[in-house]
Amino acid sequence: MATLDFSKPLYALAPLAGFTDLPFRAVVKKFGVDLTVSEMISSNALIHNSKKTHRMLERSPLETPYSVQIAGSDLDVIKRAVEVINTKEGIDVIDLNCGCPAPKVVNNLQGSSLLTNLEQMGRVIETIKRYSNKEYTSVKMRLGFNEKNHREIVRVIEDAGADFLAVHGRTRAGKYKSAVDYDAIAEIKQSVKIPVLANGDIDSPQKAKWVLEHTQADGIMIGRAAVGKPWIFHQIKSGSSEVDTTIMREVVLEHFDQMIVHYGEYGAVMFRKHLHTYSKAGFQGASAFRNTVNTLSDVKALREEVYRFFSQPLTHTS
Repeated sequence: MATLDFSKPLYALAPLAGFTDLPFRAVVKKFGVDLTVSEMISSNALIHNSKKTHRMLERSPLETPYSVQIAGSDLDVIKRAVEVINTKEGIDVIDLNCGCPAPKVVNNLQGSSLLTNLEQMGRVIETIKRYSNKEYTSVKMRLGFNEKNHREIVRVIEDAGADFLAVHGRTRAGKYKSAVDYDAIAEIKQSVKIPVLANGDIDSPQKAKWVLEHTQADGIMIGRAAVGKPWIFHQIKSGSSEVDTTIMREVVLEHFDQMIVHYGEYGAVMFRKHLHTYSKAGFQGASAFRNTVNTLSDVKALREEVYRFFSQPLTHTS
């Protein structure tokens, strides 16, 4: 029996560098997300036994199914990276990043720059498919590099043997600011036989419903909208937009505790960026709270401040 069920809309958490680490994914998983994906992992760092990189492969016991996303274009490096991943239990998908717009990634023919060399992109997918012992090979793509050529891209992806794909509805040139082209995602869905996940600016249950209907995609992938709102997947599945403040507090504290378990005391400092987004839910004094937590690194003191702030009622001002 297949691990992923595409007979109904599938909801996936998109990989976001610096955010979708194990503690965050474990929290999101409790809100009903169907598929979690690791942060983007350099295939080169993986084969050179970087401890930090190998740690990025780890998953929470809750994460089933689980996808690992790699970046790279050198076929020998990709093969060796896949062989490393093959030794790890609990990974169901190897995903190739063909969408990251960051210059340091793009400059090495990785991420979205693979869209400028579709022949090589196809070879990379074929290499993953050939050597992987995991159930699925997938691709996360954009609509093109500078210009849209999505129909050509997805033809290569499908022919190379990918089992499904996630489409961020912008070009690389569009970064994260240009309008998402949901019509293009609908065109992709019409032109391939493999499942398609729609991605880009999906930030509410209403938007999720509209995107699924408009694109006829097999599911949606949400990234930035889940940061500070890990309960968004529950909201989408239940159709409810309200979240009890007690649940919010429990989620934030659990996320904090998971960070300390995973990273040690430095997890408190790392958690500040998450508190900045969590605090925007509509609590009074959010700006002052953010200033305060920026000065705290002691685990106990920070946890107490988090408990205090998230114990107040929502005012919908920040």
